[in-house]
Amino acid sequence: MVFSFESVSPAAAHLPLIYLDYNRTTPVASGVIDAMKPFWATHYLLPDQVHPQANAVSETLNAAREQVAALINSESFEIVFTGGGTESNNLAIRGSVDLNDPGHVLISSIEHDSVEATALALRAFGFDVEHVPCNGDGWTNPDEVSNRLRDQTQLVCVQLANPILGTIQPIAAIADRCKARGVRIHCDATQSIGKIPVDVTTLGVDTLSISAHKFFGPKGVGALFVRRGLELNPVMFGEPREMGLRPGPENVAGCVGMGAAASMAARCALEAEVGLRDLRDDLVNRLIAAIHPAPRILAEDAIRLPNTVALEMPGDAVRLQQTARELVLATAQCENPPDEMTRTLRAIGCSPATIGRTLRISLGWTTTRDEIHRAVEILAEAWESVRA
Repeated sequence: MVFSFESVSPAAAHLPLIYLDYNRTTPVASGVIDAMKPFWATHYLLPDQVHPQANAVSETLNAAREQVAALINSESFEIVFTGGGTESNNLAIRGSVDLNDPGHVLISSIEHDSVEATALALRAFGFDVEHVPCNGDGWTNPDEVSNRLRDQTQLVCVQLANPILGTIQPIAAIADRCKARGVRIHCDATQSIGKIPVDVTTLGVDTLSISAHKFFGPKGVGALFVRRGLELNPVMFGEPREMGLRPGPENVAGCVGMGAAASMAARCALEAEVGLRDLRDDLVNRLIAAIHPAPRILAEDAIRLPNTVALEMPGDAVRLQQTARELVLATAQCENPPDEMTRTLRAIGCSPATIGRTLRISLGWTTTRDEIHRAVEILAEAWESVRA
């Protein structure tokens, strides 16, 4: 489904004229803002206070939990609200391993910084943290994971979809191999929600991370799916909330907003997937026709997110982006690309020169056909300027 900026939120007016970086963050949908407003000033009590209004807050929080659960086909008691995808990843990883009995942890070579850094931090406790390589499309082979499992392996972490390349991983097959060996598997699905259907029953993972601001919800709130019966250790301490896994008061307004965004994403998941793929392919085909030599699509043969494309431009992508910004276009990666982008491109065998020429574009529900056409014109104009 493709909406106009105005149908999502007045706040979107503050975004650049053409925004093509939706994998980084999204504006908050107007319906989400409306759902959150009462819980900032009117219904401000904590859900466990002894007061009728607090009971209403508690019921609304539970309803939001049910909305998030419905989005990924889980039970509501399997949803733990957190402060975002990064906290969810930390809780899933640190909470799954036994720090008193260090073993082996296996992660894919293209994980988000919060997974990479949290896993590597376990080395200080004596863990052997190993990376599973991927192929040139950023795809992780389930057999490669299976071959690296050991008797001492405590956890495997593989993301559902890569935000740079868009590559979707064979999580269900990887989970089957982990289960056969009695190894837990964590999946970072923050980039997948709102773009493709996500079903934890089909995926078979033990824990799964979600971040609200990736699908038109508020920043600073996320969730962790924790499969029924799975024991997880808290990593922060204080007054226990959220099934004892997170201390301190819940961000009630944020959780309500995440629930509203989840409900919206669930309603239009299939339509959004089809619409985003159509827009992405239109943009890519027009860029290839407009720029010579033509940009190269990275991970072209992989099954990818419908909204994402990484392009190796025929020249300096940094200069191209700088010029494009002057023409009112916000594209994906900025100069000085983050570690995650560099690590991902290195993992698929890209040279430093290719990394410097790579531009990631990601579309959103608010992207329009007219914006796609204008974006191509702006990039082509920028390319002509840079080439000259």
